[in-house]
Amino acid sequence: MARILIVEPHADIKALLEHVVRRLGHEAVHVDDECSACDVDAAVIEPGDHRGLPLARELRLLGRPVVFASIFPAEREVLELEPAAYFVKPFALTELATALSAALATREAFV
Repeated sequence: MARILIVEPHADIKALLEHVVRRLGHEAVHVDDECSACDVDAAVIEPGDHRGLPLARELRLLGRPVVFASIFPAEREVLELEPAAYFVKPFALTELATALSAALATREAFV
């Protein structure tokens, strides 16, 4: 079971992301839970959240995959972090599940 950090400011969207993570058999954790980047295996981040990009940078430095989900198209600063996927809301939750599974499988191959 992987620990997936969710950084999403909207409670309803956060609940949907948690649902996907749990349905995949993983644990959803939040910044509010006082987790650190080294405590998680991957993340789903809204880059527009004030905590999003700093955490994404830290995670990428640690080799952790990041999936971005935003209402805005990707900007160069975000794409330079080489996300496992970038989704523009709304998107199909199955797409997120596929991207997370692939990101975790790739990470496991290098651990």
